[in-house]
Amino acid sequence: MQIQNKNLAKKILINVALIILSTTLLGCASRQTEIIIPASPDKIWAVLIDTDGYKEWNPVFVPLKGRLEQVEEGEILTWLYTQRGQDPIETEMKVVKFVEDKQLNQQGGIWGILNVNHNWFLDPVQEGTRVTNREEWSGIGVLFWDYSWVEPTYKEMNENLKKQVLRTR
Repeated sequence: MQIQNKNLAKKILINVALIILSTTLLGCASRQTEIIIPASPDKIWAVLIDTDGYKEWNPVFVPLKGRLEQVEEGEILTWLYTQRGQDPIETEMKVVKFVEDKQLNQQGGIWGILNVNHNWFLDPVQEGTRVTNREEWSGIGVLFWDYSWVEPTYKEMNENLKKQVLRTR
C-alpha cells in the first residue's frame, strides 16, 4: 500500500511539473515599438541611463534602488512598475546586457509564472537614431494577463523619450 501511495505521489508530481513546464513554454508574448529620434545614440543613451530623469518621461518604470549610470551587467535594480489602473509594484530586474550607446537589456519576474525580458536598442540611421523598445514575456501568467495596454503605453513612452532627448540636447 505504501509503495502504491509513493508511486501515485510521484506520478502526480511529474504531471504537475509537466503541466507547469508546458504552460510556461506555451505562454509567450511580446510587443515592440520603434521611433526615430533626430539625435545621436549617445544623446539618447544619456537620457536612458539618467536614473533621476525617468520620472520625467517614463510612465511605466521609475528606478527605486540602483543607478543605471553606474550599473554593470549582472546587477539587480529595483523599479516601481506602474500599469495603468493598478497600484504600482516594486519589481527587480537584472541587467543582462549593457552596451553603451547600443543596448540595455534587463530581465525579471518569476520563472514559470511571468518572466520579463525588456530591451532598448539604439541603431544609428540617416535621420538620427532608431530606438526600439521591445518586451517579451513568458510563463503561465501570460495566458491570463491582459497586456493590451503595453503597446500604446510604450508608444507614449517613446514619444516622451524623444521629447526628453530633444529638451536636453
